[in-house]
Amino acid sequence: MHLYRTTQGIYLNFANLWYRLADLEWDALFNHENLLAYLTEITTTYTAVPGPTPETILAPIGTQEVWAAGVTYFRSRTARMEESKDAGGGTFYDRVYAAERPEIFFKATPQRVANPGQAMHLRGDSTWMVPEPELTLAINNRGDIIGYTVGNDLSCRDIEGENPLYLPQAKCFKLCAAVGPCILVTQDLLPPETVIGVKIGRGETVAFEGDTTLDQLKRTPKELAEFLYRDNTFPTGALLMTGTGTVPGDEFTLKSGDIVSITIDGIGTLANPMG
Repeated sequence: MHLYRTTQGIYLNFANLWYRLADLEWDALFNHENLLAYLTEITTTYTAVPGPTPETILAPIGTQEVWAAGVTYFRSRTARMEESKDAGGGTFYDRVYAAERPEIFFKATPQRVANPGQAMHLRGDSTWMVPEPELTLAINNRGDIIGYTVGNDLSCRDIEGENPLYLPQAKCFKLCAAVGPCILVTQDLLPPETVIGVKIGRGETVAFEGDTTLDQLKRTPKELAEFLYRDNTFPTGALLMTGTGTVPGDEFTLKSGDIVSITIDGIGTLANPMG
């Protein structure tokens, strides 16, 4: 089942039927003790209604922080090594990829998260920016993965490549992240053949298109969630982007007006223009 946050309240989609949960609050629902069972019960007691219109859909986030994991796909390892080699970091990311401890970093507060359809921000001091399409975990305040959404970890590769210590500036700025359009609420692992695809439209052409599959993810979602919550607290839960396995070539950078569409099997498509 799919949980949507909208300007008209929360909507649930199950078996192609829509239910409006207007009397519920997002953070409380996100951290419900048994969310899946609770939502299943709702489908037997609520009356189906028309679904929300696309322009009313908001990012599926309340007061949750957004974090991200890096170098979890071999393709990401290679790209990060290339961008940082002149700064002496050529083998740095190779070691991170092979290490027991994953790279996990803070990505965004809710105010820095773009809604589906909202323009993301292109930094004025970067000349090499790319989207990073990522399966994103929805994790409650007890550290349980309650479901999955689509994430765009917008990144400045030139800033990060100049010096790995510049990672926060390369990753965290206004409207630097987008998530949505919903949370797929499930207790099941997504199939390894799940496709994560990205398409970048530029005018009437496709400037870049690529995809990967979940079986290329080196670390399990459970492992990444455990490291994030290790010696840490998230009173209302968190979202965790799990890394990217498809990256545009070194000659590519986003431009104003580009439209980035990220699709993950079973969840949906997150589309955002670049501002």
